[in-house]
Amino acid sequence: MNRLLTNYIARVLKKGSLEIIDAKGRLHRFGDGSGDTVRVRFTSKAAERGVMLNPELKLGEAFMDGGFVIEKGSIYEFLAVVLQNIGGTGRSWWMRAIYRLRVWTRRFRQWNTPFRARQNVAHHYDLDGRLYSLFLDSDQQYSCAYFETPDASLEEAQLAKKRHLASKLALQPGQKVLDIGSGWGGLGLYLADHADIDVTGVTLSEEQHKVSNARADEKGMADRTRFLLKDYRHLASRFDRIVSVGMFEHVGVGHYREFFEKARDLLADDGVMVLHSIGRFDLPGETNSWIHKYIFPGGYIPSLSEVIPEIERAGLKITDIEILRLHYAETLREWRERFMARRDDALKLYDEVFCRMWEFYLAASETAFRYQDMMIFQIQLVRDQNALPLTRDYIWHAEEALRRRDHAGQRPSLKIAGE
Repeated sequence: MNRLLTNYIARVLKKGSLEIIDAKGRLHRFGDGSGDTVRVRFTSKAAERGVMLNPELKLGEAFMDGGFVIEKGSIYEFLAVVLQNIGGTGRSWWMRAIYRLRVWTRRFRQWNTPFRARQNVAHHYDLDGRLYSLFLDSDQQYSCAYFETPDASLEEAQLAKKRHLASKLALQPGQKVLDIGSGWGGLGLYLADHADIDVTGVTLSEEQHKVSNARADEKGMADRTRFLLKDYRHLASRFDRIVSVGMFEHVGVGHYREFFEKARDLLADDGVMVLHSIGRFDLPGETNSWIHKYIFPGGYIPSLSEVIPEIERAGLKITDIEILRLHYAETLREWRERFMARRDDALKLYDEVFCRMWEFYLAASETAFRYQDMMIFQIQLVRDQNALPLTRDYIWHAEEALRRRDHAGQRPSLKIAGE
């Protein structure tokens, strides 16, 4: 194996047990021998050289095309043993140089005009809907769940997430609610089903738009729950409440001011907004190059230091910030295990390369939240600080009332159209 790569791995990997078989068939051992051994193999010198020069991009590509194979363990276990040792700051000098270049040029990749934003959304969210049904919960929640207890199921945790967000919105009868990035409609339908409100959701995904409106029709809720195939920037109405879950990661750092200024204009004077997004604990950075190329083109995960100044410049007031630390790691673990259990079904929809790509995506995302300083933030915003009670007790009371209703089964479970 290339001496530069060998020396780097030997220097950073101090715990665990990793075995690498290089392209010439030679075995190299790393770590202190603790834990289960993970053994991987390079099948070509090109794959080995690519991973040495640019691991953030080339490792995933080599796993997809068979240049890097797992002989003992799994790709998740490989990433876990590596990232537990290097975390988010273990880059070599040449990796740091590549990363700095990407940070300097990131605004170009995140230049998400309405046209490019729709293209980026279609790349990921307009895949065959049956793929997502293989690993998501029955409500098709494709964002971080909220695990109220360690033994909560994915279904329970996703329901708890919707309760948690609804409680922070402080909903009142008759209000108009906007859901920016409404997905397959689950959150909007939940809000309308549990409160006497009118919900408008917007999405750029044709697949999500079709499914979410079909669900509203199935439930007889189309008169007060509608989903538009529309960019939020093209809306003109004002809303009493705005919620956005898992959409802000697609905005791009150069569009943050535009996002919050538009949110301010759409929000009523006494309105409340809740923004739920992936964030990073560390300093501003750049999107992983493999994730950008294959999974989320145009996407970016911000630091709070990039978000809060733009909120302030837009004239909005922050009334609450909550950090969810390992909730997404647990969510992704559920998704990864569900996907792997039904991988043969995914292979019927797509080819082996796609399935390896998806396996790498879920494993890399989970390890990022466990070992690379990723988290979820929920920010509550208002235009007028008098819009909410003085203390946070109202959140707990609303959440408890929703929990009793959910547990009592007073509302039918939401179903995907056609299920």
